[in-house]
Amino acid sequence: MCPLGQFPCGNLSVCLPQPQHCNGQQDCPNGADEENCVDNSGWPHLFDAFMKTRVQESKECMLDVYPDVCHCEGRKVNCNGKNLLHVPSVSSNVTALELNSNRIESLSRDLFIRYRHLERLHLESNSIEIISKRAFSGLISLRKLFLSQNRIVSLKAGIFGDLSSLEWLDVSLNQIKDLPPSLFQNLQNLKQLNISNNPLEHIYSNQFDSLVNLQSLSMEEVEIPNISIRMFRPLTNLTHIYFKRFEFCGYSPNVRSCKPNTDGISSFENLLANIILRVFVWVVAFIICFGNIFVICLRSCIASENQHHTMAIKSLCCADCLMGVYLLFIGAFDIKYCGEYNRHAQIWMESLSCQLIGALAMLSTEVSVMMLTYMTIEKYLCIVFPFQHYRAGRKQTLCSLTFIWLLGFIIAVIPFWDKQTFGNFYGRNGVCFPLHSDQTEKPGLNLLAFVMIVFSYSSMFYSVQKTAKTARQTVFDREVTIAKRFFFIVFTDAMCWIPIFLLKILSLLRVHIAGTIILWVVIFILPINSALNPILYTITTSAFQQRLKQCLKYRCQQTN
Repeated sequence: MCPLGQFPCGNLSVCLPQPQHCNGQQDCPNGADEENCVDNSGWPHLFDAFMKTRVQESKECMLDVYPDVCHCEGRKVNCNGKNLLHVPSVSSNVTALELNSNRIESLSRDLFIRYRHLERLHLESNSIEIISKRAFSGLISLRKLFLSQNRIVSLKAGIFGDLSSLEWLDVSLNQIKDLPPSLFQNLQNLKQLNISNNPLEHIYSNQFDSLVNLQSLSMEEVEIPNISIRMFRPLTNLTHIYFKRFEFCGYSPNVRSCKPNTDGISSFENLLANIILRVFVWVVAFIICFGNIFVICLRSCIASENQHHTMAIKSLCCADCLMGVYLLFIGAFDIKYCGEYNRHAQIWMESLSCQLIGALAMLSTEVSVMMLTYMTIEKYLCIVFPFQHYRAGRKQTLCSLTFIWLLGFIIAVIPFWDKQTFGNFYGRNGVCFPLHSDQTEKPGLNLLAFVMIVFSYSSMFYSVQKTAKTARQTVFDREVTIAKRFFFIVFTDAMCWIPIFLLKILSLLRVHIAGTIILWVVIFILPINSALNPILYTITTSAFQQRLKQCLKYRCQQTN
């Protein structure tokens, strides 16, 4: 047996990583890695290519009985799109019967029992709801059966009992919720199976045990809550598999090709699929950490007139610094799993490490937003109502900051308390950040905070401008400076949060969001505030710059 994420080189005891399958280079000594590159699964109607390899039959009809509305060629009958309500009678020596896009609603007992030479049966795009357990009795030569795009709600055990020659089976796009564990028991020759786009509630662990010759299995858009390696272990000849979720590929360890091979966030090889963001995550992390630690140190060394405001700035820097720590962890685990991430994907997303760093990012995000809102409201009260002499005292500031951190911590750990409601809240993607569809989460708190920040800064600017005009002072430069400062604060907040609000709204509306977009948001857009807050709230302020110059001048004088 090959290790997880590798496939065997034919009958040799050599194993290669899955990405080396059909990469244009011969990696196996016997060249087996460049064989079977095309998946002849049948569900994209590749049977035409297969049929061309067979002996061409005469175009002259060789059947005595077939409906006038249908077309006969050789021993094949084409009745596609003829509004048929029932399966028509044809000669018993028919080999292919196409009944696609009709109005057939049911398949009764022994309906095809006379057609012992029938090899292909097409019943796609009808209105079939009920299929008798004995509907396919007698079809001992049937090799391809297509039942996709119907209204089938169940398939009874033993329904394929006579189909010992069946090679291709397609039951996709129906309403099937359960497949009996013995459904495929007699289909030892089956090579291609498609059960995609069915609302299956679970798959039995022994569901595919009898499919020893299966080569292609399509389970797209099928949730498998109880998925395990045990389900696919008997499928020793399986080469192609198709899942709904990228991380499911880890449970079929030895197939040559598993799709999707990325969720836009991670790939088979790496936790971060985008090479640009793999580098950028380290750059952003160091910028955030260095900028915020630098501000904390400067604020601690340089005395300020408003110590309470300085306390809030330091607290904001601590919250923003956690975002840098989160990105450092993501970068570190990306390096740890480099080249073999698919072997660890599911384990990683369910691990305590992923949960903790996800909670860390959530704590950083929520505390940072609430801290910015608190500081904005404080400035708003001081500027818009200057004669009220509002100044938060030390005790009030400490209480406010403590409350903000406590509330942020509660928001971050709530998903740990109620697993039944939240599930694997932080582990639904490789970066462990919850930008996914979840009815338990609403974007209300952050949206409210953003609206308050915009309103407060707009009111502050209007108040400053109004006061300047009343006093008839030449303060144009000051107004321009304040305007620029307010604009950049609101602009950076908008750059960060508006895309996240849109993603949340689209997610709650069940609109599919590409993983690549989520990756860019988490690595680049989300940390914008964390990286720029030290600049906007400290380094670029004239008061801080003056005090820094005075401090440096004083130090230089002491040195001289």
